[in-house]
Amino acid sequence: MRKTLITLALLAGSGGIAQAAPLMSAEWAVQACNYWNTNPVLTNELAEKWAKNDGGRGYKVIHMYRTDCGENTKVEMTISTRGGKTTCAYAGAIQHASLDYAMDYQMHAETKRWREMGAGEYGPMRAMMFGRLKFEGPKVEAMKVMGPFEQFLLIPGKVPGDDACPAAR
Repeated sequence: MRKTLITLALLAGSGGIAQAAPLMSAEWAVQACNYWNTNPVLTNELAEKWAKNDGGRGYKVIHMYRTDCGENTKVEMTISTRGGKTTCAYAGAIQHASLDYAMDYQMHAETKRWREMGAGEYGPMRAMMFGRLKFEGPKVEAMKVMGPFEQFLLIPGKVPGDDACPAAR
């Protein structure tokens, strides 16, 4: 009880309890990037089957946004391969305005659908087959990595984010 009171007092003195950034905001993307780098499926299993298709750049780009918030709110994750692992090297505001859909990805879904996928209610196959997740990119490549891709879709359930729309960029 005493520890709880001390913790609450410290939080009150520091401006209160931290609010989660909006889901798919630049701030949220940084946290999603950190989560990626701690997930062994994303860091290990994508290196062989997915990351090599990078056009010799050494990275792949993922753009994502919430459809109901608009395309002008999209964020980016840049995934690079080093030492046989795929790691999130950057996340936040768009740095690569043009994507090469032979190797890069753009995904969007309604907030409700991101929440459902993040909760593990269904995976990528069902999300794409029923049009719940809109997807542009190398589809054959994506089909080969459905297991790791499912881990990616769980990120909205692992990284807190509120339902306010992110600021447009």
